[in-house]
Amino acid sequence: MKRLLLEGTARVTWEDVAEPQLGGPQSALVRPIAVATCDLDVFVLRGAYPLPGPYPFGHEAVAEVVAVGDEVTAVSPGDRVIVPFQISCGSCGPCLRGRTGNCRSNPRMSSYGLGTMGGLEWGGLLTDLALVPHADAMLVPLPQGIDPAMVASASDNIPDAWRTVGPQLAAEPGAEVLVVGGDAGPASIGLYAVGIAVALGAARVVYLDDNDERLAIAAAFGAEPMQGPYPRKAGEFPITVDASGAEAGLRCALNSTAGDGTCTSPSLYLSDPAMPLLAMYSRCCTFHTGRAHVRPAIPQVLALVEAGFDPSIVTSQVVPWDSAAEALEAPPMKLVVTR
Repeated sequence: MKRLLLEGTARVTWEDVAEPQLGGPQSALVRPIAVATCDLDVFVLRGAYPLPGPYPFGHEAVAEVVAVGDEVTAVSPGDRVIVPFQISCGSCGPCLRGRTGNCRSNPRMSSYGLGTMGGLEWGGLLTDLALVPHADAMLVPLPQGIDPAMVASASDNIPDAWRTVGPQLAAEPGAEVLVVGGDAGPASIGLYAVGIAVALGAARVVYLDDNDERLAIAAAFGAEPMQGPYPRKAGEFPITVDASGAEAGLRCALNSTAGDGTCTSPSLYLSDPAMPLLAMYSRCCTFHTGRAHVRPAIPQVLALVEAGFDPSIVTSQVVPWDSAAEALEAPPMKLVVTR
């Protein structure tokens, strides 16, 4: 079979490898049919994040189940499923508490398509076949009528966005939301957060950025675009999201978080930014960062899609499977590869 290998900055090639085999009675083999680039993938391909190759590429996918082990009951061959990028058993202590990104049954940070950071043994999802070791715990059936290309990022980026606004709006329905974007940040996650906040009924959603394309996407979701450099403070919002990847953007989001509010940052910082801790302390501001635990959020994301949320507004380009390598040489914000 063939799989895509990332060799280095803007360099990917197809390689021939042996097909994986069922790994036990709880495993499944799946055939990816729609694979999206994650925001981190784009940074790696552009040389902006130190995750060197070679490694099998791709970790956001909708797939078709090909074969299942004897103990698998939740899915069957022929089913279309979301494949979470994180490997999780579903039965250890962290998994039972919804912390599937820290599964204790597998090596720390085990995931598809992230090289040595996620464990090379899991491979990538831009491949003809992939092994899912805990099929019942991991795989989420794709509802009828949903285009796989629309939700290819339901493996990672869309649930990552959901955790920045979903639980917060459940705790405070109708709250106002600020999302701060930027060139150095997780662009699609910030925009998905905008769309999810609108879909969940936030009274007002403001998207701050200086990029015309991203501002237009936010407006298409129904948000209020705010263009310009990062101000010290953009107002007062019970819920804020730092998707800027910039120290000034982070401080803007934190300074704009209202009393007893919550700021969530899905951004990756390679050096420690300065934070307005005294002001945060005085306002009882909660700040959350870290990897998302995506598996528990996937059904909620799919329910939003069934209710009308359209994540494909964020998609920059859709290409056929055989064009993946060429398209990844200069990746757009959100590329989806289909077959």
